[in-house]
Amino acid sequence: MAEVLYNVADDVATITMNRPDALNAMTSSFMAELNEAILRVHDEPEVRVVVLTGAGRGFCAGADLVDRPARSDDRTTAQAMDEDFHPVIDALIDCPAPTVARINGPTAGAGIGVALACDIAVAASSAFFSATFGPKLGIVPDMGVTWHLPHLVGPAHARAIAMLGDRISADEAQRAGLIWKVADDAALDDAVGEIVDRLRFLSPEAMTRIRSAIAAAPHNTLREQLNVEAAHQNVLVPKNMGEGSRAFVEGRAPRFSGVRQPR
Repeated sequence: MAEVLYNVADDVATITMNRPDALNAMTSSFMAELNEAILRVHDEPEVRVVVLTGAGRGFCAGADLVDRPARSDDRTTAQAMDEDFHPVIDALIDCPAPTVARINGPTAGAGIGVALACDIAVAASSAFFSATFGPKLGIVPDMGVTWHLPHLVGPAHARAIAMLGDRISADEAQRAGLIWKVADDAALDDAVGEIVDRLRFLSPEAMTRIRSAIAAAPHNTLREQLNVEAAHQNVLVPKNMGEGSRAFVEGRAPRFSGVRQPR
């Protein structure tokens, strides 16, 4: 059975982490399949939105602590993480279409890093988050969690979340700014679908450039960020602004070209 499922319908790629009996916990082989699935989007220019979700009752429980074979190679932990796990975060951050995390259940440990690497996260009301790294395992949060947490909730909340590992409900996660929206369990697909249907008709290049510009902002001075914005506009204004202006004048929704160039 494939550990990651990939399906495209109506220009939306749905990637499903498919280890339901293990709450979609991560192994090296699983992460290799997940990375391959995300990278497929580069070669399928018809895809305008990506939805990432988990099979069964969980989104992702983090690293698999039960089925965890000892490594037979000579790599350090850092090398193994960089080669086996980090490519998934890189692939999400570099995805040429906007990404939506459909968080259908428990999200723990490194699974939080996967969820937060998506552009927009929508969680079922029964879902929860738990940064189990420090209190349960005596390790530092990884998969980008120490980068995303302080950017999203501030350093004080980030330290408490990471050090205490308390269970954070979906409602609490929304209030803290970890995720965008919470939906009743039965309405999760409708909530995700509403966002996907909006993103499908926007400019994929504008969406990914928005992601890039926002990610750059904390590292830049205002002047540097103005230059970042101008560089993006230099590409997007000739490509999209004419259609946007015509749509505004005509009182209709813009119809941006969604065909991307394959890598």
